[in-house]
Amino acid sequence: MNKPTVGVIFGSRSTEHDVSIITALASIVAPLEVSQKYNVVPIYIAKDGSWYSDERLKDVSLFSSGKIDDWLKSQSPVLLDVGRGLRLVEQGGLRRKSTTIDVAFPALHGTHGEDGEVMGILEMAGIAYVGCGVAASAVAMDKVLTKQIAQASDIAVTKFVHFSKYAFEAKPDDWLSTINKTLRYPLFVKPAHLGSSIGITRVTDKSNLMDAIEVALHYDTTALVEEGVNNLIEVTLPIIGNEEPRPALLEQPQIKSEDFFDFETKYMSGGGKKGGKKMGGSGAKGSQGYSTIPVDLPKALYAKAEATGLAVYQALGCAGTARVDMLIDSKTGTVYCNEVNPLPGSLYQHNWNRAGLSNIELVSQLVDLAFERHVKRAKLETTFATNFLKQF
Repeated sequence: MNKPTVGVIFGSRSTEHDVSIITALASIVAPLEVSQKYNVVPIYIAKDGSWYSDERLKDVSLFSSGKIDDWLKSQSPVLLDVGRGLRLVEQGGLRRKSTTIDVAFPALHGTHGEDGEVMGILEMAGIAYVGCGVAASAVAMDKVLTKQIAQASDIAVTKFVHFSKYAFEAKPDDWLSTINKTLRYPLFVKPAHLGSSIGITRVTDKSNLMDAIEVALHYDTTALVEEGVNNLIEVTLPIIGNEEPRPALLEQPQIKSEDFFDFETKYMSGGGKKGGKKMGGSGAKGSQGYSTIPVDLPKALYAKAEATGLAVYQALGCAGTARVDMLIDSKTGTVYCNEVNPLPGSLYQHNWNRAGLSNIELVSQLVDLAFERHVKRAKLETTFATNFLKQF
């Protein structure tokens, strides 16, 4: 029996391009190959949007050495044939070689990938793919829409104000006034569509609000301003599954209450603030430093947070995998939906390992879920025969 060919897609025109490379090579390609159940094909989207596929793209040193740009100059991008399935077609020559992909495994973070764009291509190709569909990906990558859907599903969210770059620039004083009248400090100002905490600012008073908004709108066309949570316990819950999602363990990043995870903290400093000091000593080391897994909460509050995470996952229509971030007021016991990551960095392997799932089991189950979902969707009728054209 032939092994399924898994195309692992990574890179892209995203501020999280480099994080995507590590997720793909370390957390997906490596365990897929160790399992010996699949033919693994790397599919790299360069920062200019060109697609490449070559076995050498599995070697992280090609990227970490800084040689990738020079190497790409000697390569030809592949063409995508999405007519009936997904084929990668080499350019040039009379008999062009092609590779057929059976299931795609996106390892894309941020815009032009995780936000549903690549999922749309895969839907057009009609192949199985790992993770959330087009709509769920787009909604999860929009922090405003995520909050609005959570509200409509009777899931608590913090008070917030949002606006477009155009609207703010037209009447900045009005928006500043609205924020100061509606919300209480401290505030968090965020780009609506970015991940990895890029462009987020914690604001403690009016004097810094304008600068924070300008930072957010430098990265995005929509900004979100939201209240902080008192007595904060920040937790995150990785989830896998389609109709019957399965939670991993509630995880609490080990940070001070006045801090938050910006990009540097998450990926460059081992879990501490800038400067490299690691925080905590007894927690498990995750993709963002040190965490407590599972979080130490009263049994009823733990169950409430877990149920909230699962409710958010289902309200957004997530499939395959996602991670739900929540904020807990430890005194009132209120659990707020904060945001959803439709492709968790590193697949949150460290958490799933603690929950009893090995790296190989995790990627294998995600591939199985992709095929399961594809089979069900393939049974839906997407065309309709009519006599409409005969009248012309």
